[in-house]
Amino acid sequence: MRRMKAVIAYDGTDFSGYQAQPGKRTVQSEIENVLAIMHKGEKVRVFASGRTDARVHATGQVIHFDTPLSIPSDKYQMALNAQLPGDVRILEMEEVDQDFHARFSAKGKRYRYKWNCEEVQSPFKRNYTVETRGRKPDVNKMEEGAEYLVGTHDFTSFCAASTPVEDKVRTIYSIHFEWHDQELHMVIEGNGFLYNMVRIIAGTLWEVGIGKREPESIKEILEAKNREMAGTTAPPHGLYLEKVFY
Repeated sequence: MRRMKAVIAYDGTDFSGYQAQPGKRTVQSEIENVLAIMHKGEKVRVFASGRTDARVHATGQVIHFDTPLSIPSDKYQMALNAQLPGDVRILEMEEVDQDFHARFSAKGKRYRYKWNCEEVQSPFKRNYTVETRGRKPDVNKMEEGAEYLVGTHDFTSFCAASTPVEDKVRTIYSIHFEWHDQELHMVIEGNGFLYNMVRIIAGTLWEVGIGKREPESIKEILEAKNREMAGTTAPPHGLYLEKVFY
């Protein structure tokens, strides 16, 4: 058996998330369906660096799977892309050692969140950026608030209350903001992220930016370890899984 690692991209608009779910269209099921065809009906399990929710996008998700086929990596990539739907693409593919695991070998991730601050949003951006109807936040205040999140903390306040994981300590390496014309991007890197963590951070820092809360409140929210203290969960379609570090 060979272990294949692939970097994939997908438009999350029409998916019910990455992970396979009965009766729903997901990224994992689309890839596994094509692999089943290539393996003459045999199911091939695909493992990813992590899940993404419905409507969340990826430009650098990483997966792996095992295969007995001896197809060269470049031909394997071509064969998959020829049969996958247009909203999923294999960007890179290589054979790796058997001890590689897309999830457990990962050392960190980078996410990007996008707000569109144009007065009138293009209809072609509606699924890929979050519309602010021309409202522009104070980015200096957002950066000031973000400083409290950098480092190792218990992020209980910044994950969904239903998160089953007991250990909610994570390390954020950096958070910064970039203007791309009228789009504001938040770029965040860390060793791992809890369920909805990036979207709750984005929603809370946006509230700081528009004056709904002060930058110093982020410290209090962290210390409270209470989801109700943080801001709203930002919409999913502004979020992109950009890179996984190994």
